[in-house]
Formats: sequence, structure tokens, C-alpha cells
Amino acid sequence: MKALSARDFIKIIREHGFVFDRQAKGSHEIWHNPETSKRVVVPNHGSKDIPGKTLRKMIKQSGIGARFFS
Repeated sequence: MKALSARDFIKIIREHGFVFDRQAKGSHEIWHNPETSKRVVVPNHGSKDIPGKTLRKMIKQSGIGARFFS
């Protein structure tokens, strides 16, 4: 799986119906999909890449297949 920045991850989840829900503590954002009722917490630390383990957990939270993120 290739490395992704928060901006790239958000672009993908937006294409799958997620909308910005609210700002969480610090630089974390909560995104919500009204159709599936799934929520994803995205650590938005600028242009830095999201660590692999964190990225895998976010993909699992979203319910979107990993193939869309490679």
C-alpha cells in the first residue's frame, strides 16, 4: 500500500460519500458517511504521510475496500 497524506485520504473518502462532521481534539477531523453511518477519524497533520498502521485502521473504519487506496 502506498503512503498517503491526509489530503489524499480525504479526497478518496469524499468520493465515497463521506462529509466533514466536526473538528476533534487538536488536528484530528471526524468524517461521516450518512449512507452507511460509518465514521473515520483523520489525523490532519499537513502534508506529512499517514503512518501505515494508522492508515490501515482508517481504511477499516471507513468500510471502503483497500483497493481504492493503492
